[in-house]
Amino acid sequence: MMLPRYALFAGTLAAAGLPIYIHAPKVYVDNYDIGLAEIGWLLLALRALDVVQDPLLGRLAGVLSERARVVAALIAGAGLAAGMVGLFAVVPPIAAFWWLALCLVLLFSCFSFLTILFYARGVTHAERLGDRGHLRLAGWRETGALLGVSLATMAPFLLGSADSPGYAQFALIFAGLAVVASLWMVPAWPGAMVRMTGGFGTLLHDAGIRRLLLIAIVNSAPVAMTSTLFLFFVEYRLGAAEMAGPLLLAFFLAAACAAPVWSKLAARTSEVSMIAMGMGLSMLAFVWAFTLGTGDVAAFAVICLLSGASLGADMTLLPALYARRVGEISAPEADAFGLWNFASKITLALAAATVLPALEYSGFRVGGPNDQAALLQLSILYALIPIALKACALGLLFSRQNAKVLA
Repeated sequence: MMLPRYALFAGTLAAAGLPIYIHAPKVYVDNYDIGLAEIGWLLLALRALDVVQDPLLGRLAGVLSERARVVAALIAGAGLAAGMVGLFAVVPPIAAFWWLALCLVLLFSCFSFLTILFYARGVTHAERLGDRGHLRLAGWRETGALLGVSLATMAPFLLGSADSPGYAQFALIFAGLAVVASLWMVPAWPGAMVRMTGGFGTLLHDAGIRRLLLIAIVNSAPVAMTSTLFLFFVEYRLGAAEMAGPLLLAFFLAAACAAPVWSKLAARTSEVSMIAMGMGLSMLAFVWAFTLGTGDVAAFAVICLLSGASLGADMTLLPALYARRVGEISAPEADAFGLWNFASKITLALAAATVLPALEYSGFRVGGPNDQAALLQLSILYALIPIALKACALGLLFSRQNAKVLA
């Protein structure tokens, strides 16, 4: 019964994570006259806050009593719901830029605490599942996460239209889901918790942790870039804004369907070989995406399926390897997953802070006509740079220094 709880809660957290980087820039650029560069730098500034905040949240998760842990998780779940409603369902009562900043601080802070606690408790539960328990738990957890991302990215288009997505309705439905998932997860929070924390510095002394984090950051950067630019690519490069919802759904459902398959294949072979296969599949999809132009919707749909399937490997197998390493070195789980969570978020923020200003400075204009040079820059940022980053991640995966850690 515990694994379905993990799947639902993972889906809720995922719905409050990556979709923000997909939807929020588009909403606030289109409706409140905020520049792409401003939003990119704001997202990066909020991640700078996490440098201080995440270690403190990890320490808090590690020292709370069982009862206090349950209460804190419920409060954070309520904060998650409130932040999403404020972001998408409330007309900013103050300057839109500062309202966006306030809502994101609340949303991201609650998200961080819950993610740290969630993954830390997962280490304990995985150990009770026996051999390859981390891989089994990761299969449920990451499949749930991918389904949550799928529904969150598609929901505004299902609840509204291509011209007027139902972001407010999505926010309200999410708030209800957050309450339900938080209450159902209550039995998972008590029990033996993490060893006392020593901070991120202690963890980073371990070469295996450092190398896994580096691989994860470089490997997730392409997904962060393409997620940030997805809606702009579909609307302006393909000329098919009305297809954004179905294409996003295809991408994330492919990832969700592929995640358990990658887990089973990894159990028969190895995690490393399956991660490498996923990277290669992603690179092929990016190469094809660079060649697309106006009207190539069918081809892009196939690309979404291929790249989504590769994402299933990334989100399932790398966290499983990391969790296994955390267990091997008896690291404090709260700190370990606070660090993992921070690495994931900083990747998304760096992508937004890089590609959004670069797109704006290239002459690209939201809502206006764009020449071929601006559209070419969009394709380069969406496809070619991710290929280079994936190639770097593949090289790191098979480097001699990492071989022993990943074996």
